[in-house]
Amino acid sequence: MNASTPAEISRQSLPNVLKDRYFATRIDTVVTLTFGAVALWLLWSFFEWAVLHAYFDPANRDACVQSEGACWAVVTARWRIVLFGLYPFEEQWRSALACLAIVVTTVLSCLPWFWSAVRLALLWVVGFAVFYILMRGGMLGLELVSERDWGGLALTLFIFAAVVLLGMPLSIVFALLRRSELPWISRTMGFLIDTIRSLPLLTIMFAFAVVLPFATPDWMNGQQLYRVIVGYAIFFACYQAEIIRGGIQSLPAGQEEAAKALGLRYWYRVGYIVLPQAFRNALPPTINQVVITFKETSLVTIIGFFDILASGRAASGTGEWSFATIEVYVFVALIFFVFVFSLSRYGAYLERRLRVGTR
Repeated sequence: MNASTPAEISRQSLPNVLKDRYFATRIDTVVTLTFGAVALWLLWSFFEWAVLHAYFDPANRDACVQSEGACWAVVTARWRIVLFGLYPFEEQWRSALACLAIVVTTVLSCLPWFWSAVRLALLWVVGFAVFYILMRGGMLGLELVSERDWGGLALTLFIFAAVVLLGMPLSIVFALLRRSELPWISRTMGFLIDTIRSLPLLTIMFAFAVVLPFATPDWMNGQQLYRVIVGYAIFFACYQAEIIRGGIQSLPAGQEEAAKALGLRYWYRVGYIVLPQAFRNALPPTINQVVITFKETSLVTIIGFFDILASGRAASGTGEWSFATIEVYVFVALIFFVFVFSLSRYGAYLERRLRVGTR
């Protein structure tokens, strides 16, 4: 008699699992079939609108107006506005290469060979420098483009990458200061973290963008974009500091005590024993925080920056394509989905690889 493999057992038991979960009683069966029918109807309606009755050729604008399907012709005609915003038309190849540099840097940082502090820091310094040189120019024969002319996907990626790069090291410092053995340090840092976390992100952005210049000397103000990034990074750091602190507190106390008994200094204990395990334990909420940070970059449009959401609004804001607002926002939502879904799937991969949640 041949023994069944776990996969075969799983396949054999799948119908029973579905039956027990969704068709256990008559009420369960009715609810399952009803919601299944509604879901199929919605999917088919969306497929008809988005594919079967859709128009892709900008020359068919009049047909788009009168049709019941999606008018993807607006994306074909205005995709440059969505992706590059106010960036000079003849220099938009630089913005595209800058976005590619950030994406390649992110992909390379996912490779295990780069999973060391020195390699990861060097990779992101080089990648971010390439991005900044391409976007701003003023050197290597590239025309200078002011930050006020940045927009679209490139500006969204710049804000996201800058916030995480500044906020992650700052969150480690905040978490360690809050766990300080000196009460005046730990309480002061705790008060600062709790105060920042009690304020909405939009309030922080407005304070750094509008209010801060009235309270600081002119030489400290800098560009409005950089002030917003610093405020957002502090906001990110306060939330991430609590996540890291929770990861540290989940470690057995005996590990740090053993390190002290071996004579390891504080920074060796923190850098080689405490933080690696704390980040491993705090990986799921950290990925969640990074995903939220990417999505909330869209708030900068309220302050006046031309990010991808504002670019999408401008792409359909003209009289020529004002009827195709839904299609533009679906396109922008698809871009957000690709980046956010990729981040979440990589987080799930890291959890499996590092065996988060297992001893």
